[in-house]
Amino acid sequence: MIQIVGLAHSAVREGRERIRAAARQLKLRLPGMRITVNLAPADIPKSGAALDLPIILGILTAAGGFSARCIERCLAVGELGLDGALRPVRGALSIAMHAAASPDVDWLLVPFGNLREAGAADGIRVRGARSLTDVLEVFEAAATGRTSPALLRPKELPRSGGTGAAASEGEPPDLSSVRGQSSAKRALEIAAAGGHNILFSGPPGSGKTSLARCLPGLMPPLSRREAVEVTAIHSVVAPPGRVGGLLRNRPFRSPHHSVSEAGLVGGGPGPRPGEASMAHRGVLFLDELPEFSRRALEALRQPLEDKVVKITRVNGTAVFPAAFMLAAAMNPCPCGFGGSDGECSCTPEVLARSERRLSGPLLDRIDMLADVPAVSWRALSATGGGETSAQVRARVIAARREAVGRGVVCNAELDPVQAEKACSLDHQSMALMETAVTRLGLTARGYHRTLRLARTIADLSGSGRVTVGAVAEAIRYRPPGSAERPPALARQAAGM
Repeated sequence: MIQIVGLAHSAVREGRERIRAAARQLKLRLPGMRITVNLAPADIPKSGAALDLPIILGILTAAGGFSARCIERCLAVGELGLDGALRPVRGALSIAMHAAASPDVDWLLVPFGNLREAGAADGIRVRGARSLTDVLEVFEAAATGRTSPALLRPKELPRSGGTGAAASEGEPPDLSSVRGQSSAKRALEIAAAGGHNILFSGPPGSGKTSLARCLPGLMPPLSRREAVEVTAIHSVVAPPGRVGGLLRNRPFRSPHHSVSEAGLVGGGPGPRPGEASMAHRGVLFLDELPEFSRRALEALRQPLEDKVVKITRVNGTAVFPAAFMLAAAMNPCPCGFGGSDGECSCTPEVLARSERRLSGPLLDRIDMLADVPAVSWRALSATGGGETSAQVRARVIAARREAVGRGVVCNAELDPVQAEKACSLDHQSMALMETAVTRLGLTARGYHRTLRLARTIADLSGSGRVTVGAVAEAIRYRPPGSAERPPALARQAAGM
């Protein structure tokens, strides 16, 4: 009889039956006495099937199957099939990273389906096995001083296909596929260069979603450190074995507007990352922004500021990274045609109710509001779609290189002190900013976000100094604050 203690959830307790079935299939002799498996520390809940392999190895070692010295420096994870096969588990890369940081672990043993994923971690020897038979063969050979070829190394995997294929959502569309919308494309370039949050507003069918889907293709490729961070998050959430290697493309997450608060920012009984963390180092796109629940949207306020999600439960606090760019799209009014050539059918009551769907604090965390008007026939029928994503990405990379010189990845990460130091506004720019703060109702947060935006605009132009033109363009993109934007200031900004 096998008894498991130490706050084991059902998947862990069910491992007793998998262990018995696998041992019977492989004709292994388990001790005929009462076996107690203690999962220490006892006050931390254990979940998942990754403990199957270490449990059976511990039982066999205690029964004298092989010397404990063979496994004392090994960390083993894996789910047992009823036939003794090793099935992949979630979070193999995170496990490998923790193993690399532990002084008590020399090498990591994982199922074959997790080998490429876990092999992306630095500082740890990783080996993979297809079945429990392979594992036992290796340990028995080590006990007698022989060598066994049963375990595989990451470099021995095929370069493509099957487990060798890295998880990816495909290449983003090219910017040249979007017809017209030159001003919106300009806003998209600025957002990509500075990592700024952007909100597209326009009638249905004007290209808001198409523009947003081009955004990952305008951003620099993931560095290795960023790729490891992103892959580690996805390996925890994705089905076991689905992540076949390091992610190469920046994430683009587009949840439906019916998503719950826990689905968007993470949570649940055993807290798990949500869409905000899945978009880490990439883009979180919220289409039809006002249709999302108010509770879910308000939950984004803290991640937008701190770049992490903190979920507190009775048993402790889980912290998930969430350094994403927020891209959102909405219609100017519920009918969709307000402010366009179409005739708006919304009543004042409907408009007022619609405006209350988005809170001021949330809009204050959005750096840019870009108008996306209806596309004219002339733009639709024109041959050629303008600049490609590669051409724009070259300018974005050059601008981000300037931000790296300031000690950040992009200008959106500048703190208020860094932002003021990086801008050094002249008298004319300060006067324009004073007018914006006074008459547009910019908050202190809005002021510093405008400074960061102006710094990005100057970087794209190759200017070391933030000019009044850069400040004026940055002000034009600010969403309305507590006061509506006066037409006089809008004309002043447009003329500079």
